[in-house]
Amino acid sequence: MFETLSKGFRNARRRLSGTAEIHEDDIEQALRDVRMSLLEADVDFGVTKSFLERVRETAVGEVVRLSAKTRGRKAKVTPADHFVAICQKELEELMGPVETTLEYSKRPASAVMMVGLQGSGKTTTAAKLALYLSSYQDRTPMLVAADVYRPAAIEQLQVLGDRLEIPVYRDDSGDPVGICTRALEAARQQGCDTAIFDTAGRLAIDDTLMTELENIQKATEPENVLLVCDSMIGQDAVRTATEFNRRLDLTGFVLTKLDGDARGGAALSIKEVTGTPVKFVGMGEDLDKLEEFRPEGLASRILGLGDVVGLMQDFEDVVDTEKAEKDALRMLRGKFTMEDFLEQIRTLQKMGSLTDVMDKLPFFPDGLPDGVTLDEGQFGKIESVIQSMTKAERREPEIIDGSRVVRIATGSGRKVQEVEDLLQRFGQMKGMMGAIGAQPGLLAKIPGFKQLGQIGQLRKALKQSGGMPAMPGMPGMPGMAGMTEGGGGPKPKTAAERKKAKDKRRKQKQQRRKQKRKKKKR
Repeated sequence: MFETLSKGFRNARRRLSGTAEIHEDDIEQALRDVRMSLLEADVDFGVTKSFLERVRETAVGEVVRLSAKTRGRKAKVTPADHFVAICQKELEELMGPVETTLEYSKRPASAVMMVGLQGSGKTTTAAKLALYLSSYQDRTPMLVAADVYRPAAIEQLQVLGDRLEIPVYRDDSGDPVGICTRALEAARQQGCDTAIFDTAGRLAIDDTLMTELENIQKATEPENVLLVCDSMIGQDAVRTATEFNRRLDLTGFVLTKLDGDARGGAALSIKEVTGTPVKFVGMGEDLDKLEEFRPEGLASRILGLGDVVGLMQDFEDVVDTEKAEKDALRMLRGKFTMEDFLEQIRTLQKMGSLTDVMDKLPFFPDGLPDGVTLDEGQFGKIESVIQSMTKAERREPEIIDGSRVVRIATGSGRKVQEVEDLLQRFGQMKGMMGAIGAQPGLLAKIPGFKQLGQIGQLRKALKQSGGMPAMPGMPGMPGMAGMTEGGGGPKPKTAAERKKAKDKRRKQKQQRRKQKRKKKKR
């Protein structure tokens, strides 16, 4: 996501890495990289110019503290880190502040008017919004089929409403203004407190379209008028937003197809140009893939810093958090089975594409390592292997010998080597989880990451295993070993090495207990 946009910031960071001080020439060269990337990503020229000027004013001449002491520890940053921090702050201000609330009136049914061009995903977004309001804001929405021109538009909305069990108002009058007016009364009668108008669009803005939308707005006085905009059309998205905002007095935007946008120009430009906030973003085709717009999360992802908060929200949406914490503690004590692994794979698939999940992890500021590509097809292969195991084999993979491997491979349609590789990587994951669980670190303070080791440990584990280790505290995140191409792995530890590691963990545990007792006495 936003690969074109991220490239310039990565190049700027690399240019500044290794420098002891930031001089004006260094800033200009770094900003040149950023400028090229922003313009290539279809960010509005005026927005690009003002953004770069703000970064320049902040960065040039500022005294930078590269080290500081806190709680007895010394923290260090580099000039490159400082430059990235400035860019992140300015990106957040460019797209923010956060303003995702919708307005509701005291009348029986409030109205949300969805407008936009044909092909922007307006009808699907109306259904997504209905699901979002019923799931997260305790509203009772009704969908209104007001697009009487596009073939099958009404039928499409009806199908989506039936799937979500949300009522759909439709009539055969062919009068969009009358349909929306009557829908408000129908919503009141059916006990619905929010009517979502799915209005007509055109292939391009014309006076007929805008006049019709203005008439609907005058007749129904909707509390919210949201422009659904395809983020992948770049500069056209900004021009479309400007014209709609001039005629309709928009209250917010919904950017669709953001997960497939390699450029990102619309996301960075639309708020700055119109002054109207982005309320929601569509991050996938599924009806539950509508998210509140978070400028800080998007800015962090653009800079290659991941989005842990967004990842946790995705995780909590698909996992029973209370059960997840219990499972995490059990797994971190070494009680990790193939059944757990299978559950993780299925949960991760619910969270979205593997690429999107990896994009939210803060381990790859410069993108994935060279030669490493994500292969989501591995999920199905791994699942078929685990499904071919007996219950006893899933719970105790250690009992799987040569003859069992042959049987599992035959039953799953995989090669014997693939089954052996999975068992080896599973053993490595189980060992890593135990090691991380014995050494809680920085991320243990983050809700949902209890008992998780420091990022440095995860980087090391990734390098050793050739894949992303399982995420303790997040049982829904499977170990990614085997999900990537281009990585090997170490041989399993010997019995002596395992005993040595176990003794070390026991000593560390005893030391922590002593420290706790000392604190209590104080």
